Amino acid sequence: MNYKFALPALLLLPLVSYSASASETEKTSEYTASAELGFLFKSGNTKSADIKAGFNLKHEKDKWRSSLAFNILAKKLEKEDDAGNKEFETTDNKWDILTQTNYTIGEAGKNYLYGNLAHEQDKFSGFESQSSFSAGWGRNWYETENSSFFADVGPGVKYDVTRATTDLSSQSSTNLIIQAQALYTHKFNEFVEFKQFFVARQATKSGENSIYKSETSVTAQLIDALQLKFAIRIDYDTEVEEGFDDTNTETSMTLIYNF
Repeated sequence: MNYKFALPALLLLPLVSYSASASETEKTSEYTASAELGFLFKSGNTKSADIKAGFNLKHEKDKWRSSLAFNILAKKLEKEDDAGNKEFETTDNKWDILTQTNYTIGEAGKNYLYGNLAHEQDKFSGFESQSSFSAGWGRNWYETENSSFFADVGPGVKYDVTRATTDLSSQSSTNLIIQAQALYTHKFNEFVEFKQFFVARQATKSGENSIYKSETSVTAQLIDALQLKFAIRIDYDTEVEEGFDDTNTETSMTLIYNF
């Protein structure tokens, strides 16, 4: 496992605000969005360049709640060959996208039906790509002024494409899964927030690959819409080809801009 920090640099994107008034009262936009960026360039005896970026979009209207999250990570390290020539070599290159739509049911508004779609590509993992779709039921189990806990579960299907090796060709497989997700958030104060997210995509048959993901983060507000985020992400696959790790860990520090 490689532990490496992506230190925040700068985050572009202009502030976009929306307000409308029907009777001299401010109306909150149905859409909220944020973008994050971290960058580290190291020179001297060893040269390396890392970049981590992400984009999140949420939409809420009536009983509908939708979210879209996109993340990308790229790492390059200067290496020297046998002839003494130096060049940058990519050591990590992956991206993922996750989208979910919830529809609130029941008078209390705590239960919801959901549809979830995820896709990931990682150049250095044992899989060229991993995709999944799941639908089911969820509930807002706990919510106060400072804390909340959401969890949902449902059946789904997962499509994996393994990476070709010198001994084995690339193979694809489609498996039925049970997906379970949970998100816990807690605000220590108006400036600092803690989040713990966990998702399990459990294969229904033994010997098939199951996926477990966890992200722990602490976000601190700096000025207005600008935040600093520290996160630890862990990805685990139960079935991987020989020569690949079953666990990947990512530690990052990024700037987030809310607009």
